[in-house]
Amino acid sequence: MKQVLSELRRTSRICRMVLATCLGSFILVTFYFQSMFQPVMRRNPLMVDESFRKGSRNALQELYNPSQLDLSTAAVLHQSRRDQVLDACSVYSASSRKRRVLTPGDLKHLVVDDDHELIYCYVPKVACTNWKRVMMVLTGRGKYSDPMEIPSNEAHVPSNLKTLNQYTIAEINHRLKNYFKFFFVREPFERLVSAYRNKFTLKYNSSFHKRFGTRIIKRYRKNAMQEAMLNGDDVKFKEFVEYLIDPATQRDGPLNEHWQTVYQLCHPCHIHYDMVGKYETLEEDANYVLRLVGVGDSLRFPSYAKSTRTTDTMTAQFFSNISSQQQVQLYNLYKMDFLMFNYSLPGYLRLDQ
Repeated sequence: MKQVLSELRRTSRICRMVLATCLGSFILVTFYFQSMFQPVMRRNPLMVDESFRKGSRNALQELYNPSQLDLSTAAVLHQSRRDQVLDACSVYSASSRKRRVLTPGDLKHLVVDDDHELIYCYVPKVACTNWKRVMMVLTGRGKYSDPMEIPSNEAHVPSNLKTLNQYTIAEINHRLKNYFKFFFVREPFERLVSAYRNKFTLKYNSSFHKRFGTRIIKRYRKNAMQEAMLNGDDVKFKEFVEYLIDPATQRDGPLNEHWQTVYQLCHPCHIHYDMVGKYETLEEDANYVLRLVGVGDSLRFPSYAKSTRTTDTMTAQFFSNISSQQQVQLYNLYKMDFLMFNYSLPGYLRLDQ
């Protein structure tokens, strides 16, 4: 009997040890999953359902195989824009296709959001300040909630956003293959006039006046005053055009990003972009991107001030003093942007005179 009782006590101790072990394991597993989910909530300040992005549907799937009717209608439009780019690359870009390998410098305009698996190629004078603000909200992990609370100068600080050239080659290839890639375009000459107005007619852009204005006035203004050559703050649009079409400018190296072609900034003949948004339908296209990403209910693209916007009528006025020969040369400089993004030849041009 004593032996039986001893055996029972031993068995009871073993059972209690097993139970304690199981309970401890359960507690550890509970803390483990809590530690996993809490960082996810911090990474997802917009309260996006993670299953939308990481589960069966993501931005690429919603774009190419939309689950909602209104997204299906938009998908047709954006497929036509992708087709337009492919056709232009095929027909007009034979010289570009010779250089297959992009350098790190070619990728410095591609902003990466690893949390939402996005790549945005920013184009100056195509709402890029507001897009950078939006990207800072998406990548900020709760630091920002309203894009318009971010000062415009802070949006352009390089360290606030990560660009594709900061990754290894393997990481670059992975992101180009698997991330949703997009950029926005604008009628080329409207964008050009907008860049001129911003960089050469506003007093606060003294760095552009010194860097480019002084050089332009010295080269292209006859009998220029000494003050104008020193300050470079009164460049005429005609002088700016002369600078752009001058072969010497091309020999100096790539154009400044504010008047460089979208074709050269984002390299759409080398990188397959999933979406081409347009400035003319900015808010509609931008909010479509945010819906595809899964943040459309929590984040809206900022509205822009239409009162100061460079319009087609304004652009025509600037071109009225440009000779037909110079217009032809300028059109040839931006020809790929016109063809690739389906912009018609402006009616104010006098290319046949």
